[in-house]
Amino acid sequence: MSRAFELAERALAAAPSGEALALVTSERSLMLRFAGSRPTQATSIEAATIELAALRDGHVGRAATNDSGTEALAACGRRAATAATAAARAGGRGAYPGFPSAATPFAHDGHDPATARLDPAGGGDALAAAFAAADAAGVETHGIWTAAEVETAVTSGSGVAVADEVTDAFMKVICVAPSGRSGYAAATSSAARDLDAAALAERAAAKAAHPGEAAALPAGEYDVVMEPHGVAELLGMLASAAFDGMAQAEGRGALAGRLGARVASAGVNLADSPRLAATLPRSFDAEGVPKRPLPLIQDGVAHRVAHDTRSASLAGVESTGHALRPGGGPGPIPTNMVLAGGGAAGEDELCASVERGVYVTRLWYGNVVRPKETLVTAVTRDGTFLIEDGQVTRPLADVRLTDSVLGILSRTEALLRRSVLTSDGEFYGRRFASGIVCPALRATGVRLDPAAGVRTP
Repeated sequence: MSRAFELAERALAAAPSGEALALVTSERSLMLRFAGSRPTQATSIEAATIELAALRDGHVGRAATNDSGTEALAACGRRAATAATAAARAGGRGAYPGFPSAATPFAHDGHDPATARLDPAGGGDALAAAFAAADAAGVETHGIWTAAEVETAVTSGSGVAVADEVTDAFMKVICVAPSGRSGYAAATSSAARDLDAAALAERAAAKAAHPGEAAALPAGEYDVVMEPHGVAELLGMLASAAFDGMAQAEGRGALAGRLGARVASAGVNLADSPRLAATLPRSFDAEGVPKRPLPLIQDGVAHRVAHDTRSASLAGVESTGHALRPGGGPGPIPTNMVLAGGGAAGEDELCASVERGVYVTRLWYGNVVRPKETLVTAVTRDGTFLIEDGQVTRPLADVRLTDSVLGILSRTEALLRRSVLTSDGEFYGRRFASGIVCPALRATGVRLDPAAGVRTP
């Protein structure tokens, strides 16, 4: 029996009478930060968060604690019940239909025993390899290396009793050349041994040290070749704008009234694949509902959206296993998205047909401007280049992308054959590692403007 499962059972037993659900997330993680080609900070975490949800007349109240003592768990349960009762008194009968019944979750290969040991020596070796590669290229390195094991358990009065263990590892390397230009490379996996630190540093260094004076680009619409890191940023924003089942049920989502309609080019096939080894797999959601493969866009046609128990009830369908919090909360969105690759053998092939365009390594400062239109804005960073006559020729000053994600996908002409797992590797609150598997792509007519006023630290 895992510690997380034992805590979840104790928390449920300590809750007041009435319908209740306990969610426990137990994290063991190690993070090493580096800057100026030297280690700067090491952080080790071993902690658990216990969240109790109580249901009263269709309303869910929640409370959380990191104190596993019996009295602390009981007090947490009382707070959850008080919140649910207050909501019921103020709003009458609520819409939440009840905590899900027990179901058997699916197995996955997302736990690596070697990574779970969290050996600091492995991280130290990775940093040393990155420093050596960067030094050979005459650049400085900045970034992080991190690995973790996370146990999750859900128990409820409706019979749910499930537990899951996953591992994840992430490394990002930002190289800075004497010119001040920067380059980026990163890797994510459920196994730390898959992170090739030297290769990451070499790739980032090549971008930072790319020859030529930086060009400036006037505002306009351009052909764009975008690496997986940039594509993943767009798909992450699309997840909240288009695949949120609550927004869909309430008519706020970008796909409201559009399921079954073409929304992207025929070569776009996007799914949520929580059991695929190439992602960071998971067995069930925050309510203990098994996660199943979910086709989102097939051959360019909008197919499904993600649901938790609350949004599924409003839509008259079943939960797809995408609750982010017990009882609902933030809209249910896919967290294991996979964009299938296409026919292009390499990035050179993606660039070959571009007469004048832009090569994008990654995006940051991403925001959804108008969700119904999937209109987003983001700024290029750490490796933006001009493409001329089919070849990457010189560095380019960073530009701001302002366009519809579905619009970009509808103008996508080619996809790289190979897809890779991407993640931002930043964690706030209890660790929930997720990633997007996607290839590089080429799209036409992407709106770009000079990124005035944005500074890259």
